[in-house]
Amino acid sequence: MKENYSFFPFDSEKVIKEVGREKLLEVLREMVMIRNLETRGEAAYQQGKVGGFYHSYAGQEAIQTGCLAACGKKHWFTTTYRCHALAYLLGATPNEIMAELYGKETGNAMGRGGSMHLYADRLLGGLAIVGGHVPIATGAAFSIQYLEQKGLVSFCFLGEGAVVQGAFHESLNLSSLWNLPCIYVIENNQWGMGTAVNRAVCVQPIAEHFAKAYNISSYTLDGMDFLSCYAGFRSAQEEVVRTSRPVLIEAVCERFRGHSISDPGLYRTKEELQKAMQKDPIIHLKELLFAKKWLTEERFKEIDKETRDVAIQAMEFAENSPFPNPIVLEEGVFAPKEIV
Repeated sequence: MKENYSFFPFDSEKVIKEVGREKLLEVLREMVMIRNLETRGEAAYQQGKVGGFYHSYAGQEAIQTGCLAACGKKHWFTTTYRCHALAYLLGATPNEIMAELYGKETGNAMGRGGSMHLYADRLLGGLAIVGGHVPIATGAAFSIQYLEQKGLVSFCFLGEGAVVQGAFHESLNLSSLWNLPCIYVIENNQWGMGTAVNRAVCVQPIAEHFAKAYNISSYTLDGMDFLSCYAGFRSAQEEVVRTSRPVLIEAVCERFRGHSISDPGLYRTKEELQKAMQKDPIIHLKELLFAKKWLTEERFKEIDKETRDVAIQAMEFAENSPFPNPIVLEEGVFAPKEIV
């Protein structure tokens, strides 16, 4: 599939120099932390500690870490129910994330949102309706424009399965008409639940074709390569700030789990999964750092253990936290009288 794509061109050595050794090591740690949080969260789900559904970001870590590393955290962000990584990158702690997965009152949304609904100061939410969050991100872009907040961008992460929803097309149409500073990011992990992308979307590459229809620019990135993501997001952000026009990005990637952890993923063979996991973005970045002699195997193992311990401690925190009192369930549903 990826062989049919022409990725955004960039000079890898120039990007490495721009990001620098310390930032690359920090990014690697973030990606390993996300992976360990997901691994422990998945285990808790399988033990019945986490209710509802659990959508893991394992395999896609390079995309959102690349975006935040390149563009910073001052913007507005909106994403899907696969929201754990972005919440963490935008400041949610492992403890509050895990407690929310467990449905505890110490959780990110006081136990009311669960796995699919995490938030942060600049994260407008992990939202569960497929494509339903795209108009919200478009509204955030309109707010930036209306308030004349030059330099800010609204980032909207969505899966490739959402691009066939009417809300996606309506949003791109208005965004182009009104010159809104929005970057729509299609995280194309090849599967909309269990349906292969080529059976659900009539054109590939998706961003390249759909962007032309709405008279906007597009970027196609290797979502398994942090450097590709960093370079692409940096260029896209600079374009949006310069032109005040929206951009459509497609980050081609692979998820390492089923659509959710309850999904056995029988629609792809073990061989296909093993081939996908050979492109692991964490291994890719680790090997780059090895080649630069900026990282040793021993230090990588230390990073893995340190982040794994943080995830385990978060599980203990969640386990020992109380469940919400049902009597407060309706609080926050309506605006306080003084606001109305």
